[in-house]
Amino acid sequence: QVKLVESGGGSVQAGGSLRLSCAASGYTHSTYCLAWFRQPPGKGREGVATISNGSAIFADIVKGRFTIYKNRANLYLHMNTLKPEDTAIYYCAAQPRASNSLCPTAMQLDDYDYWGQGTQVTVSS
Repeated sequence: QVKLVESGGGSVQAGGSLRLSCAASGYTHSTYCLAWFRQPPGKGREGVATISNGSAIFADIVKGRFTIYKNRANLYLHMNTLKPEDTAIYYCAAQPRASNSLCPTAMQLDDYDYWGQGTQVTVSS
């Protein structure tokens, strides 16, 4: 059973930084696609960043401020210049990748079967 555990959330002032971690375990396939999503208060879950074919892909609203990287089975999101609108619960998501396919780039919820519990990020002005 794939298990994803996010950590690193917290409360910061606008302009601050946080690094989120996603520890993955229980993989049954050799390769997984990984992504970060977030759910702002009162809104739906949205894609933030993912890695496909070795390239990092970001939502426009975080481009230039967030960095995503992977180390073995773990995924990280380094968030700089945080804004109050970045306040959300941040989720890590995973999906097995077939050997002859690329990871999805559109960051759609339906592309991922496995989700973590989320970590809260609160940015105050």
